[in-house]
Amino acid sequence: MERTLAIIKPDGVAKGLVGEIIRRLEREDLTILALKMIWMTKEQAKGFYGVHAGKPFYESVTNFMSSGPSVVMVLEGEGVINAYRRLMGATNYKEAEKGSIRREYATDIEKNVVHGSDSPQSAAFEIAYFFNELEIFKR
Repeated sequence: MERTLAIIKPDGVAKGLVGEIIRRLEREDLTILALKMIWMTKEQAKGFYGVHAGKPFYESVTNFMSSGPSVVMVLEGEGVINAYRRLMGATNYKEAEKGSIRREYATDIEKNVVHGSDSPQSAAFEIAYFFNELEIFKR
């Protein structure tokens, strides 16, 4: 079984999409092993997005991600990384598949409602960034 980190970003929380996104996860048989609401500080956002330090969007994405509460989750399932990424849609919401979360709810490339790990390596880092082992349900 594979795991991934899922985030409902501040814009998704502000739009009242938490329940809708969780409903979509469950409809796709993606199991939620952990879930909590957080409000990242700027420093926490910089740590999370450290891989992008020095890129043109680094400051704006860390400002955005520390601008309000987010919901972070650990998802598990066969091929969950790819399954969740399909459900999210392309990073650029204008290129996302019809029916995807980003196509339906995003307003720009950063305010695109959700985040998901892009590989098993990033999933391991991202999950450990927000959750300790005691917070993750064992099936």
